[in-house]
Amino acid sequence: MNQLCAPGQQRRIGLTGGIATGKSSVGMLLAKRGLPVLDADVLARQALAPGSVATAAVLDRYGKAVRCPSAGAGIDRAALGRIVFADGKERQWLEQLVHPIVRAGLEAALAELGSAPAVVLMVPLLFEAGLEGLCSEIWLVDCDESQQLQRLGQRDGLGESEARARIKAQWPLARKRGLADVVIDNRGKPADLPLQVKKAALIRQL
Repeated sequence: MNQLCAPGQQRRIGLTGGIATGKSSVGMLLAKRGLPVLDADVLARQALAPGSVATAAVLDRYGKAVRCPSAGAGIDRAALGRIVFADGKERQWLEQLVHPIVRAGLEAALAELGSAPAVVLMVPLLFEAGLEGLCSEIWLVDCDESQQLQRLGQRDGLGESEARARIKAQWPLARKRGLADVVIDNRGKPADLPLQVKKAALIRQL
């Protein structure tokens, strides 16, 4: 785990958790506190935008199975998700393609924000992608697996088996808890989350 930065050193808060634990909600709350938030999911989507090198590689590998007819040379992300979350080797191939692009995007954004006293890096696969080295401290958004399943069903319309496959594709939250400097409990009502974030900010002198 990481210690608070020395005076004058930029604080880089790695915000992570499991799928559907509430990372985006915490990211928005931190943004309201005036912190720049870099979203790895946005960079990953940009990496697979129509016409990109990574998109061409995906289409070359999977062809019509993932081609989105309405987006020209674009990718049907739902179809791609069904493939990679059903096959660990395919998921690894995709991660090896996309993760270096996301890292480069984060590093470029951090360079542009060099004068900011603190920056939030919202990265769902922070540990899995080996990106924790970019951070001076790590905040984990935590909840129960039953809540993740419920939220995935409501948010993404996933059935239980598909939702469980996506949860198991990531490190268990129990493993991540021991590596985090701050654990934000998102087991309560949505109205409780701002207080959790406020408490964490006070404790970490943010």
